[in-house]
Amino acid sequence: LARTARRVAARLGWEISDERARFLPDSLPDWCPFPDTNPALVDLVGAGYRLGILSNTDDDLLEKTRRHFPVDFEIIVTAQQVRSYKPAHGHFLEARRRIGSDRWLHAAQSWFHDVVPAHELGIPVAWVNRKSELRSEEAEPEADVANLTGLADWLEWLD
Repeated sequence: LARTARRVAARLGWEISDERARFLPDSLPDWCPFPDTNPALVDLVGAGYRLGILSNTDDDLLEKTRRHFPVDFEIIVTAQQVRSYKPAHGHFLEARRRIGSDRWLHAAQSWFHDVVPAHELGIPVAWVNRKSELRSEEAEPEADVANLTGLADWLEWLD
């Protein structure tokens, strides 16, 4: 994130010190989840679902962010662990390895970083389409929901 801040500043012709460029990674632990996230996660765990995170961050940044969640995540795959960033397949392949033969559903907001690569690998995916974006024909998610409450409701309906 700091490298990205430096690259953006350079493109804009701005000077930014290495210390100031850390404003993004330094702010990450303070990012709060969307208001619907925690109640939906609690509902999912209560319904017996096991949760995981596939994150494009480093372990230490994610650990600081996880304090905002009231539930535990059984599987955590970070960019640091797989040494790549989504949409590359590393996260998905590692999650599949850890999950084994159990069924799973990948739920995510980013069409580009999550829905398309999950679809490419034959992983069922639910699109958390918070921005009401139009989908491309690259993938067909199992569900298109507005938020995590919608995902929890959809999963309950399936049962």
